Amino acid sequence: MYETVKPKEVKTWFKAAEVSKFPKNGGACIKYKDKQIAVFNFTREGTWYACQNACPHKMEMVLSRGMIGEENLVPKVACPMHKKTFSLKTGENLNGELEAIATYPVKVEGDVVYVGFSE
Repeated sequence: MYETVKPKEVKTWFKAAEVSKFPKNGGACIKYKDKQIAVFNFTREGTWYACQNACPHKMEMVLSRGMIGEENLVPKVACPMHKKTFSLKTGENLNGELEAIATYPVKVEGDVVYVGFSE
């Protein structure tokens, strides 16, 4: 259901919301078709990230409420339930053997945030 999308694979740029709807240095959840996507405004880096909202540990839709930060210069999100951490760039699980999460490209045009999908 969730598959990482690389920028060159984007066929659809989905209008997520206005920039002001996302907390600074935090995340919010959007819905695209049957997917819940966590979108993060990482203002400390001046970068936006998007990933699946489901944590693969218990498949709970909670990553958008996770804490973001860096580990060895890798931007990451920590699941608020069990503290599993994932790279916001690659989706890789940074502290265990869980499968990677799907990541999606994000762009901001004017005051609007878009998330890229391959379908």
